[in-house]
Amino acid sequence: MSTPISTRVVSVDPVKPDQSVMRAAGALVAAGGLVAFPTESFYGLGADALDPAAIARVFEVKGRPDGKPLLVLVDSIDMATELAAAVPDGARALMARHWPGALTLVLRASAHVPAGLTGGTGTVGVRLPGHAVARALVAAAARPVTAPSANPSGAPPPRSAADVRGYFDGRVELILNGGTTAGGAGSTVADCTAWPPRILRQGPVIVEAACA
Repeated sequence: MSTPISTRVVSVDPVKPDQSVMRAAGALVAAGGLVAFPTESFYGLGADALDPAAIARVFEVKGRPDGKPLLVLVDSIDMATELAAAVPDGARALMARHWPGALTLVLRASAHVPAGLTGGTGTVGVRLPGHAVARALVAAAARPVTAPSANPSGAPPPRSAADVRGYFDGRVELILNGGTTAGGAGSTVADCTAWPPRILRQGPVIVEAACA
C-alpha cells in the first residue's frame, strides 16, 4: 500500500464552480494527482487519462481488476476524436445529439492511448459530461480525465464528498465537494466500433431511435 497523503476537501458550486478552484484541481490532475469530483450520478475518481502512472494509481486505489477499462471524460468532441483511431459518422451524430449528457461512446483507441486505460481491448469509452464540475475539471486539466466511481471495487458508489473521504482519505489528493449527487443509473454505454452500435449498459439515454 502506498504512503498516506494529505487529502483536501474543497467545496465547489455544482452549477457554477469557482474557476480558481477548478484551475487548481486541473493542475493537480495534470501533475499526476487524483481528484474526486461529482458527476450526474455519483462521485468519480479523476486522473490524467493519458498518464500511465496516474492510471495505475486509479487501479491501485480502487483495487480494480487489471484488464478492466476506464471510462474517460472529455470537454469537447474534438478532444474525443483525439482519443479515437476513427469516429464513425453515426457516432458523431450521437455526440451532437446527446452531449453534454449521460452517453458514453466506445470507439477504437488511437495508438497514443495507454493500454492500461483500455484494459488491452484497443477501445476507449468517452463521454462529455453534463455536470458543470466534471466538465470544468476536464477543461482546466486540458486533457481527458478518468471517471470510474470513487469507491473501492465492489463497494457502493459514493453520492457525497463524505462518502468519498470515508473510502479514500489519505489516498487521493483532493475531493471537490459539490454536494449530494442524484445517484441512479450510470451513463448509457454504446459500442460504436460496429454499426448499429451495441448497447453495453442501458442508462438514461436511449440511443435506438438515433440509430435507425
